[in-house]
Amino acid sequence: MRVKLSHFCLVPFLGVALVASVFVPCASAQNADTMMPEQSAAKAKELLQQLIDALGGQTYLRVRESECEGRLAQFGHNGDLTGYINFKDYWLYPDKNRTDYAKKGNIIDLFAGDKGWTMDRGGVSEQPVTQITDFQEQVKRDTDNLLRLRLKEEGISLRFGGSGTVDLKQVDWVEIVDRDARTFRLAVDRSTHLLVRSVVITRDESTRERAEELTYYSNYQPRDGVLTPLQIARDRDGRRIYQAFYETCKYNPNFPADFFTKEALEKRYIEVGSKKDKNKKKKDEAAEKQLDKN
Repeated sequence: MRVKLSHFCLVPFLGVALVASVFVPCASAQNADTMMPEQSAAKAKELLQQLIDALGGQTYLRVRESECEGRLAQFGHNGDLTGYINFKDYWLYPDKNRTDYAKKGNIIDLFAGDKGWTMDRGGVSEQPVTQITDFQEQVKRDTDNLLRLRLKEEGISLRFGGSGTVDLKQVDWVEIVDRDARTFRLAVDRSTHLLVRSVVITRDESTRERAEELTYYSNYQPRDGVLTPLQIARDRDGRRIYQAFYETCKYNPNFPADFFTKEALEKRYIEVGSKKDKNKKKKDEAAEKQLDKN
């Protein structure tokens, strides 16, 4: 929802027999609805450049890999928080992602473009087609991909979306529409120029129903020359679906060539299975020793 603000300055006018104070528009005010398209696009580009500069400038733009670790919130079917799980999240931008769950990494989800696999106690298996499709859509909605890569795509349009207040912060909105009619609305903090919130609006091609996804960014900290939000939460159509608290983040760590492959998961499964076998053998030996003592 766009927030329109009318900016006024209190200017006193003094006369011989009359003292009056009237409100007149401030010279610095910019009304998004009255700006020419070229002016609006130029203002949007200016705000996006300020945002990129605040995140780390060229250092931010050169990021192609990321490795982050923290706690991931888990939600039940009714949206209630049910607990947290430790996780490690790896990205090779734009469309390769691997998430290792729990401290021992016994469960792994991996996506690479139009392919995906999962590893659990039963071994390595293909991701369902719906999961791969959801991942591909999330790649296109990803803000980092948008700022680093997608702004150069054909069919991208920009406009200044006005000013407002988000989470008690004064923000300027940037609106971006891609060639597939996704609308991105970015709330940029007017003071720090950092991203406070992003909104992605889509419509189902068959039903024309509107869907809205909100992502919240907070607790920015410098990591490898990039200001990184260590707390990210996401709502979809008013329901919380994601919340992560990051403890560490590294950029461009130089992953092995096969890190985002099915072979990597199969190798990991063998390692995990070997550890289980060794632990089972130790327990059996300990049990035998205890029987001998008795």
